[in-house]
Amino acid sequence: MDDLPLNLLDRPRAGTIMDMLAPHGISWVNYRPASSDQSEFRRFVHYRRRRKRHHLTSLGRSLRNPDYVFQRDLQFTAALYPLGMASYMAHVRSIEQFFADADSGNLPSFCIIDPDFRDFSEESPQDIRRGEGFAAEVINRVMHGPGWADALLIWVYDEHGGYYDHVVPPEAVPPDDVRGRSLVAHPSLVHSLLKVLFPSYVRHARQLVAGPDAYDTYGFRVPAVIVSPYARPDCVLSDVFDHTSVLKLIEEKWNLPALTRRDATATSPLGALDLTAPPAFLTPPELPPPAQAWGTW
Repeated sequence: MDDLPLNLLDRPRAGTIMDMLAPHGISWVNYRPASSDQSEFRRFVHYRRRRKRHHLTSLGRSLRNPDYVFQRDLQFTAALYPLGMASYMAHVRSIEQFFADADSGNLPSFCIIDPDFRDFSEESPQDIRRGEGFAAEVINRVMHGPGWADALLIWVYDEHGGYYDHVVPPEAVPPDDVRGRSLVAHPSLVHSLLKVLFPSYVRHARQLVAGPDAYDTYGFRVPAVIVSPYARPDCVLSDVFDHTSVLKLIEEKWNLPALTRRDATATSPLGALDLTAPPAFLTPPELPPPAQAWGTW
C-alpha cells in the first residue's frame, strides 16, 4: 500500500464494521460535513457526482502533483468505499443533524462523527483552535443531551501530527497474511505502463513504499479520550491500544465476530469504565471552554 492518491476500488475481504452492524439490526450513522440547504437525495447525487469526478481525475492530478493526497474530495469515513443510494440515504447525515439528534436523544446505536478536514483537522497549517472548538461542541452536545446516561464517546486522533515520540512503536499482530502492495511501485501492468510514461513518478512511488510490506508494527502514539458517565475518574490506562480497539469494543458490545486478527487480539478500552458502580459523571462535569467556539467564524 502507498500514500498515492489512486483510489482503492476493492473492499476488505471481511467487509467493514459498518457491514457487520446493519445485518444485525444495529443502527448506525456517519455524520459528515454537508450543506444544510440540500435534501438527503440531493446530497447523495452531489456525493456520487464528486466521487465519479474524483475517480476520473485523481490519477491525472496525482501524476502532476503527488502532494494532492492531502486535498481530499470525499471527506467522511463511509465514503472510503462505494455507497449505493439506499446505504447513503440510510446511514449518512450532516453534522447539523448530529447536533439535532444529540439534543433530542435520537442518536443511533453507533455513529461516526467526521469533521470537515479542510478546516477542523488540527493539522498544519490550520488553526488548531478551530478543531478544538469542533470537538468541544460535539462533546458538550453529547454530555448535555437526553442520551448522556447511556453514552460512550471516543475522541481519537488518526495520526501523531509529525511530532516526536520517544516511545519506539512495538510489534503488532499482523491483521492477515496479505502483504502490502502498491499498484504503482510494485511490478504490475500499471507499473510497467507508468514506468515508460512517467519514470520520475514511479521513482517517487518507490520511495514512498520503501521498507517493510507487512502490517506488523504499530505507529507512533496518538491521543484518545473516553467520554462517558461511567468513565473512571482520574483514570489513565497503561494498556496498549490501537485504532482497532474501537472495533473490539463494538464487537464485544454487540457480540460480533472479529474482522481481522488485529482487532481479534486488540484490547478493548472497557477498562476506562466502571460499570459496577453508580456512574461518576452522570451529572456532566464543567469543562474549560475552547479558545474559540465552533461556528463563530
